[in-house]
Amino acid sequence: MTVAPSLLPELAALIRDVADFPQPGVTFRDVTPLLANARGFVRCIDALAEPWLEQGVQAVCGIEARGFIFGAALAQKLGAGFVPLRKPGKLPPPVLSIDYQLEYGRDRLEARSDALKPGERVLLVDDVLATGGTLAAARALVDGFNATTVGACVVIELSALQGRLRWSGGEPLHALLRY
Repeated sequence: MTVAPSLLPELAALIRDVADFPQPGVTFRDVTPLLANARGFVRCIDALAEPWLEQGVQAVCGIEARGFIFGAALAQKLGAGFVPLRKPGKLPPPVLSIDYQLEYGRDRLEARSDALKPGERVLLVDDVLATGGTLAAARALVDGFNATTVGACVVIELSALQGRLRWSGGEPLHALLRY
């Protein structure tokens, strides 16, 4: 990815670190200042889109909740449709769903059963890559449609949590900022 070197510090300056949230010892990376900054948000979407401009992306799947914000804007930039991947019970049936393991429990992602077509070229988007469980589940959900995952992108990767190791298949996974 050929993002201008000056862009990354500009974007990083718009991420607010919140100590001990949501629990002691955790530093939460708050993207709301980035979203509130018109220039920063546009530049972030441009940078997220850059690697995918010539990849024939037909659908962008944004993971609930902040992945919706980045995903919808990215879909518009790429001229693709937007598909929200939701938490359980948020979409009317019929839905396709995937259960996945979290660090301390289980969760589920769902999409409308007609949201993607077999062979459709899909880009996955989320705000943060932490342990990689949610992104891996999103990929498995897309696979359930027999769609083609062309890759994934996130705004922030928390490298110490090694979530990238759960990304399999060889498609690109781009992160703008790494902490």
